[in-house]
Amino acid sequence: MSSARGKSGSDREPDLYDRVAMETAAIVIRRYSTSFGLASRLLAPSVRQHVENIYALVRLADEVVDGVAAAADLESGEIAERLDALERETHEALACGYSTNLVVHAFGYTARRVGIGEDLTTPFFRSMRADVSQREHTPESFDDYVYGSAEVVGLMCLAAFLDGVPTAPAERARLEDGARHLGAAFQKINFLRDLAADFEALGRSYFPGVDVTTFSEAEKLRIVAGIDDDLRIARSCLRGLPPSSRRAVVLAQRLFEELTERLRRTPASVLAATRIRVPNPVKVRIAVGAALGRVPQEHPSGTARTQAREI
Repeated sequence: MSSARGKSGSDREPDLYDRVAMETAAIVIRRYSTSFGLASRLLAPSVRQHVENIYALVRLADEVVDGVAAAADLESGEIAERLDALERETHEALACGYSTNLVVHAFGYTARRVGIGEDLTTPFFRSMRADVSQREHTPESFDDYVYGSAEVVGLMCLAAFLDGVPTAPAERARLEDGARHLGAAFQKINFLRDLAADFEALGRSYFPGVDVTTFSEAEKLRIVAGIDDDLRIARSCLRGLPPSSRRAVVLAQRLFEELTERLRRTPASVLAATRIRVPNPVKVRIAVGAALGRVPQEHPSGTARTQAREI
């Protein structure tokens, strides 16, 4: 075993096993998400690796709940057991810096380096566990689910963005608020976009009180208004991010703002039966704008507009 293995996660260079684990994590983001993968290319290399390590664990947990575990005909109780085992393995990796699971090992390396602890991983796994058996949400359980499944992921990524960057406590708190709102917006947008698929394939209705079979325009606009608020708060924090991550976050925000506008313009009856997406040429145009330093600005109408400013 490498002598480096005995050092703490924050003061050792990655060894061969670490590098293989992180290469594995990098493959996950490239294969599972075009939008996330596109945005990650604008991150500084060291930050990008940490974000890939975080994203890979998120995807692995999601596959346990809704992917290959279910496809392997595991019952809900067995899926919950696998998820519990993944959580235990993750927390062991946080403690000792090692896992036989390459994705968990990569996450543990990043978590120990940037300061991600069980205060974030525990609510994440709690939300993943809710997907095993919960089909509808109350307002309280919905807020808890969104916090654990999305807001904490934003906080994990922010920890990677700010690693080694001196940040005053008040400014860090402001950025954490922005990260939580951006994560919440992403999750709510995905719920709205996947309204039909979640209901038909998984039997889930995430938004409290929303019946997909009678989904109305008023309900849609109420949900979109909440998303607008989340995106507005997140947008106000963009300039406070370090240059190593700012353009990537701008790109992610702009992609989801574009998707939000398309959801806004799509009749509720269509959303209840069709998955809306941003066409690839539009994604490329937005990516070029983010790479050139165009940051979204608040428009008097309340919507976002991009301006060519150096960010």
